Amino acid sequence: MNRRTRKFIGAVAILLFVCVYALVVMAVVQGRVQQLSKEVQAIFYAVVGMAWILPLMPLIKWMERPDPEDA
Repeated sequence: MNRRTRKFIGAVAILLFVCVYALVVMAVVQGRVQQLSKEVQAIFYAVVGMAWILPLMPLIKWMERPDPEDA
């Protein structure tokens, strides 16, 4: 599979993941986080706002892998 195809597949996967991730986080916030203090909410939003990248790192590395003929 060439790099261009991997990037297309990866971009679609990232968009789908981020949409599902956002919906799950919104459900958690509606159920539990609204009762917490403002400071704890701020920490939660900061962590959750950056945490989506961790599960996507292997996909991003796969997308950026060079083509065999380029190596």
